[in-house]
Amino acid sequence: MAATNIEVWQQATVIETVLVAANIRRIVLEPSLPKRAEPGSHLDLFVTIDGQRQKRSYSIVDSNHDGSRVAISVLQAPLSRGGSILMHALQPGDQLEVTQPLQNFPLRVGAPNYVLLAGGIGVTAIVNMARVLKSLGAPYTLVYAARSRERMAYLPELRALHGDNLRVHVDDEGTVLSVADLVGGVGVDTELYMCGPIRLMDAVRRAWRERGLDTPNLRFETFGNSGWYAPEDFIVRVPSLGVEARVGAGRSMLEALEDAGVEMMFDCRKGECGLCEVKVLDLEGAIDHRDVFYSERQQHAAEKMCCCVSRAVTSPTGLAADASRRGPAIVTIGV
Repeated sequence: MAATNIEVWQQATVIETVLVAANIRRIVLEPSLPKRAEPGSHLDLFVTIDGQRQKRSYSIVDSNHDGSRVAISVLQAPLSRGGSILMHALQPGDQLEVTQPLQNFPLRVGAPNYVLLAGGIGVTAIVNMARVLKSLGAPYTLVYAARSRERMAYLPELRALHGDNLRVHVDDEGTVLSVADLVGGVGVDTELYMCGPIRLMDAVRRAWRERGLDTPNLRFETFGNSGWYAPEDFIVRVPSLGVEARVGAGRSMLEALEDAGVEMMFDCRKGECGLCEVKVLDLEGAIDHRDVFYSERQQHAAEKMCCCVSRAVTSPTGLAADASRRGPAIVTIGV
């Protein structure tokens, strides 16, 4: 495994859990080896699902100055692989195995202007950034978009702290976010930080490129459970190793390959770094690219995929298997 952070594992005690929005629970932890959490940092932790230890990552919403208390927020997703259900069942006094804060989404202090964009549960990666920019007196706009108000975690607190710097877009209230207007209105020296669903991320990246804005000024973090299609079982084959594994709807290809004894390179497990890239040798079905690593052209070529998040589906619509073929999608790869 390659890593951009040094993982220091520790025990953490659950201090508090409380619902902060529909199906979103705030969980406060007291780690045994506290460390200050910088804006944009996250925790990795282990959960045990069906007897198997699996790693999950959660953004740090806030912490005290020395990191002795750290808060994360977890959405219990309808297509959860089991981790969010377990997290929502935690009670004060429970123990977790977690890392110290890790950083893949740093906030650069000193930019002339900032836009912070949060889509749904992606607000968890943005909250602390907005708090720091407010304390520094930096020029910033916080944009928060969601399908409904009841799904917007921390909205009252954000409104109270950021006032006119906060812009709220709620789909079912008719105030849907216009990505074209958002990107079209930023200055050429603005840095935009975003976290949210893959559709939102793709739309912003396309608009950013079309305006010809500087690529380094667009910074993002995503989560790999938001794809274009509903997850379904599929088969992955590695001819060079004589391996064939079934990837369940609640598992990633990376996890299935690891279970089959294949040594894989990876880091983020969120489709951002590209270390888990595999070459697609043959495909029966279609690829549901859930990464933000490849360009749109590379994704359409379907020659490679990030196996930590991307999947195979039986039909390009992702709604049902093609009538002309039966059984799961099959992707043959080289590693």
